[in-house]
Amino acid sequence: MKRILLLIAIFASFQSSSQSVFGYWYGRANVKTSSASNNYLVEMILQPENGRVKGILNYFFKNTYRSLQVKGTYNKATRELNLYNIAVTYYGSTINMDVDCMMNLHGILKVARAGSNLTGQFTSLPDFKLMCADINFDLTLNADLSKKDSVLKAMSEFRETYQVWKPSRNDTLTAVTVVQRKVVNYVVENQFKERQNEVSDEIEVNSDSLKVDFYDNGEVDGDSISVFFNNELLAFSQRLSERSVHFDLVLDDTKEVNELSMFADNLGSIPPNTALMIVNDGKKRYEVRLTSNLQKNAMVRIKRKKN
Repeated sequence: MKRILLLIAIFASFQSSSQSVFGYWYGRANVKTSSASNNYLVEMILQPENGRVKGILNYFFKNTYRSLQVKGTYNKATRELNLYNIAVTYYGSTINMDVDCMMNLHGILKVARAGSNLTGQFTSLPDFKLMCADINFDLTLNADLSKKDSVLKAMSEFRETYQVWKPSRNDTLTAVTVVQRKVVNYVVENQFKERQNEVSDEIEVNSDSLKVDFYDNGEVDGDSISVFFNNELLAFSQRLSERSVHFDLVLDDTKEVNELSMFADNLGSIPPNTALMIVNDGKKRYEVRLTSNLQKNAMVRIKRKKN
């Protein structure tokens, strides 16, 4: 009798867990048009929150890595997952990845003895329908990494370097030089406006043309930043390391003061997000240590010396 009850308990536990959408998922997403086929490498970490779903969606596309927080719902009866308002890089973007599609995710959980899969589509919001095609995805549950402690740890340490798998050299390239031009990332731009700008330093330079380099300040711990120049986004999700993230900047001579801001995409493994910024105007070298977090941006005010 005890053995039968034990088997029933084990079966019930399996049934309950097999219908859960929570845990680590990984796989590919693909958009197909009449002229092109473009793959995204996708990783998703989900957990329940007050009857709803929250999580982290990571993906690689061409040479760009994105890490986004997502929220939505899961219907256990129908095994349907819905996540909302996700910024997905437009499949036709150039190497600068300067266009986002705002999309919803709809998926169906499929359970088998061999493992669980989550299949479905990213579908564009109405304002993006004419430009952004649907993206089909097929994700596999990684049972080894779907234990509760691992999921909670990933959620609490939300940062780019926490990855279930890493791309090979053929999947992605590391960009170290950023061209000065406005790019678009609605998620980062909105969060930047919501945070307080704190002036870290003011410097006077001898030239309108500057070379600016960002490094991790101290131990390389996974800090990732986005950079704004006069409140316009120049680059996002740039991981700091011992190698420079380099900008060649030209000051706006219509402004008395130009503002260069560092936005923290995450806090790394050792909060807060810290960086060493080196500015070179051709005659003088300036070193500024920046600190930002999820409530404030670090800003440097730059003035051109009067002749």
